[in-house]
Amino acid sequence: YMGFLNKCIHHRWLTIGGGTLFFVVSLFALRLVPKSFIPAGDIGNSVLQIELPPGVRLEDTTRVSDTAYQIIKKHPEVANVVEAIGGGDGGEVRNAVLYISLVPRKDRDMSQQEWERSLIAELKQIPDARINFQNNQGAAQGRDLTFYLTGDNPPLVEASAAKIIAEMQKLPELREPRINGDLQRPEIVIHPRFDLAAQLGVTVQAISQTVLIATLGDLPQASAKFSLSDRQVPIRVSLLESARQSLSTLENLPVPTATGSAVPLKAVANITFGQGPTRIRRYDQSRRVALEADLNGVELGDAMDAIYALPAMKNLPPGVNVVETGDVELQTELFTNFGVAMGTGVLMVFAVLVLLFARVLQPITILSALPLAIGGAAVALLITGMSFSLPVVIGFLMLMGIVAKNSILLVDFAIEEMRAGKDRFTALLEAGHKRARPIVMTTVAMIAGMLPTVLGIHGDNSFRAPMGVAVIGGLLTSTALTLVVVPAMFTLIDDVERWLGPKVGRAITGPAGTPPATPAPAAPPAKPQPIH
Repeated sequence: YMGFLNKCIHHRWLTIGGGTLFFVVSLFALRLVPKSFIPAGDIGNSVLQIELPPGVRLEDTTRVSDTAYQIIKKHPEVANVVEAIGGGDGGEVRNAVLYISLVPRKDRDMSQQEWERSLIAELKQIPDARINFQNNQGAAQGRDLTFYLTGDNPPLVEASAAKIIAEMQKLPELREPRINGDLQRPEIVIHPRFDLAAQLGVTVQAISQTVLIATLGDLPQASAKFSLSDRQVPIRVSLLESARQSLSTLENLPVPTATGSAVPLKAVANITFGQGPTRIRRYDQSRRVALEADLNGVELGDAMDAIYALPAMKNLPPGVNVVETGDVELQTELFTNFGVAMGTGVLMVFAVLVLLFARVLQPITILSALPLAIGGAAVALLITGMSFSLPVVIGFLMLMGIVAKNSILLVDFAIEEMRAGKDRFTALLEAGHKRARPIVMTTVAMIAGMLPTVLGIHGDNSFRAPMGVAVIGGLLTSTALTLVVVPAMFTLIDDVERWLGPKVGRAITGPAGTPPATPAPAAPPAKPQPIH
């Protein structure tokens, strides 16, 4: 090491250039690492959601749920299943939820995610049912990927959503993409015939009032009251249930005219069957449509990159906006705040080092070791196939502190040796000789402490393993490069300080800062000459 350090100091430009090249390659490697919010874990519990079309009975939901259960129980990975029929969104009878407990991971040949993907393929044989597993890793507690399309033109928003879903269905990264909206419910649609209604003296309000009273009953505030001694009981008037199910009865409802007579409803309106939504959903007072999908063995960041690259996403109509939500929103917020935290932390470390060393430029030498850890962490994540996620962000913050500490050991020792009277080259060699051992010992101890986390000796390590892998990879490269790049960088910064210091000093003091010239002593007064 001492011989190699000697060569690196004498060829400092080559050494610094190599470190810079490594940093540039590290940035490209970091871009290749897949991005996600929280890595998928194997908790041994899956939640299967079933949704049937509106209008089904509780018996139909029970039958579909039992069919799904019969398929699930055949798998040896399943320990037990709990069914909840009639739950889900709004507690409607058309929804069912199956809570599946799996056997311990050591007793299974596949992970929880692999088992869910294989089971979904079998459950597709159940007709007229939307079936998907709930994402229980992130904060959204829904499907793996969800985002909104919003706008003030509902037909345009829905048309854009349908076009995007059609293109999303062709992406291999996604599974079962669809619009997360209420299924259309069968309804009777009444279209007034305005020309005939005007000739007969029938208003749209009269048609609406007739249909309202016949099907739902009049509004409570407009209905008659039955008076008792202590209260009034509203009287609700409507057709019998059997009559409301007859289309001919509705067609012949009498509608009052302006002359006081009545005409059948079918004479002033067309009555047809149709479909309509059960509720209207908004986001910030704009109509919104939720698009969702499950990930097909890829990370969230890769899937979103593929979605944003779709032609329909690139050419959204004016007035239609994309709103990230769920894990997609949290992932974007995570990486944004991570950049802010890293920048703020580096500035605070720089300020503290300036105060400690009483030098402005030399702390840059210490901070030059921080980029050297990025490449090792990125390569380690690529080799292990792990994603850049929340635990990796935590590991990076911890890694930056350790790397800065190693660099401080070298720089501080070199400065102390120079203050003791040694020349710069000798001081740097002595710093490398004396500080290499504690730096390597710290690295070895940290790696040894992270190995149990990476190997997952106790329990599921899906969350902590990426953090350990990033820290180990970053420590290996930063330790090896810090011991040679930082001394070479020290010589460069020291030369800059020696060249810039006098110039800055003269610029600060200026001509007014030069000491005034000492006035010449006054000549002694001449002795008076005697008068002869």
